[in-house]
Amino acid sequence: MRAKLTSLALMLITAAAVAQQPGKQAPQPDKTYTSAKEVVAMMAKAKSERKQDQANFIQALLRLAPYTANLEYRAVVGPAATHEKEAEMFFVMDGGGTLVTGGKLVGETRTNAENLSGTAINGGKSQAVAKGDFFIVPENTPHWFSKLDGTLVLMSLHVPRPR
Repeated sequence: MRAKLTSLALMLITAAAVAQQPGKQAPQPDKTYTSAKEVVAMMAKAKSERKQDQANFIQALLRLAPYTANLEYRAVVGPAATHEKEAEMFFVMDGGGTLVTGGKLVGETRTNAENLSGTAINGGKSQAVAKGDFFIVPENTPHWFSKLDGTLVLMSLHVPRPR
């Protein structure tokens, strides 16, 4: 019994030490279900807590590594992006806007090891998107919501692509 308690205490101390290390986040627990009621509450939270100049207020809907489905609440035009190692699927939950895909990022900067960002896109194809639309952006494809019709609420799913 004492050995079990000692083992448990060591595990708890190790977990606490890892959680307190700067720059390291504890892994998020799996979340495999979100109710419609929770989604409505998340949309209300995004609307009330989003800062005036914040382009995208993101909350996790589902999480099961390596996948995360997010609720994205967009009220102002934000940066363009390219995800080099994953596709991104979107479902428009509410609102509408204009999606630009392809072309070249303007003012391209590296945001991390697998993503690029830009202030806009030169060229590319524009497509109006509205509530109920469902689309995918392949990896290595610049994409940008260049215009919003009010707010745009999306479900986004980043999909790692095998190499």
